[in-house]
Amino acid sequence: MSTDKENNAREKIIESKNISNNSNLDKQDDEKVLKSLRPKKFSDYVGQKSVVESISIAVKASKDRKDTLDHSIFHGPPGLGKTTIAHIIAHEMDTKLFHTSGPALERPADVVGLLSNLKNGDILFIDEIHRLSTSVEEYLYSAMEDFRVDFVTGSGAFAKTINLPLSQFTLIGSTTRVGMLSAPLRERFGLSYHLDYYSVEELSEVVIRSSKILDVKINEEGANEIANRSRGTPRISNRLLKRVRDYSQVKYDGKIDQNISSEALEIEGIDKLGLDRLDRVYLETLSKNYAGGPAGIQALSATINEDQQTLEDVVEPYLLKIGFIIRTPQGRKCTKDAFDHLGLIPPKNNTIQKNFFE
Repeated sequence: MSTDKENNAREKIIESKNISNNSNLDKQDDEKVLKSLRPKKFSDYVGQKSVVESISIAVKASKDRKDTLDHSIFHGPPGLGKTTIAHIIAHEMDTKLFHTSGPALERPADVVGLLSNLKNGDILFIDEIHRLSTSVEEYLYSAMEDFRVDFVTGSGAFAKTINLPLSQFTLIGSTTRVGMLSAPLRERFGLSYHLDYYSVEELSEVVIRSSKILDVKINEEGANEIANRSRGTPRISNRLLKRVRDYSQVKYDGKIDQNISSEALEIEGIDKLGLDRLDRVYLETLSKNYAGGPAGIQALSATINEDQQTLEDVVEPYLLKIGFIIRTPQGRKCTKDAFDHLGLIPPKNNTIQKNFFE
């Protein structure tokens, strides 16, 4: 017969299993909710009006003709919705999207295998397409233009060329560095679009839309506060909204207003202009260690102990946009606005700086 202790132990084990299962279910539900923040239709997409209007016309025309969409390239800073637009195109065209990235396609065999599995009308989306190797990129030329790939098997006297026909597909590329694309590849894209930073009004719309999906109560002032600190980027808006939601849930009653948004984001280290800790470290290093510049990116990277590409792709674009730094042949320089924001006085004894600020 089972003792009371054994029964209690069994009950605790069952209870712990139920708690664990419920926790896993909650995590899965949360992941589904976060994925749903991505718009499914052009009508739900906020911002980039000229791009959306142009690509939606091209999509509708292709669909009416029952034809494949021209190969398309989307370029611009990270987090502005390049991947989202690719998914919307696939949804509007009623076709499948195959998602990969430039670094993932290491060998020609990788891209040939991927292309051979595409069906008529399918979309191949390559993120960070500028990071494709030259050998892989060359296989895309004939695939994009003639919907075939030629590859050589064997070697020497036994070598022969095999022609592999492909189904008609659409290649969509996404890159933060369109200048790094080779001219032959860039010229094979029939549609090319640049995505720019969002306005505060557009980001406020993004925050309000996401708050409805996440079932978060937020007023217009609270949404504007988050939008002001989002660096012109929807991805950052959604990330900050989730952090403010957590703060409001724990510290208050779950409702978000301007004061709560401000408090939460100050704790996260995001100031009123959207600069985070790394941005301020960059500016302080340039303004103090290098007297406002000029300073080379390699020197800044070594001083800050941060990857050079991170500084170039993540930190500098926004600082350039708001006019806190400029790039010169001699290196990076701080502007007077940057010194004012940091509460520092621009150096007067440096002739380069003196001319620059005058």
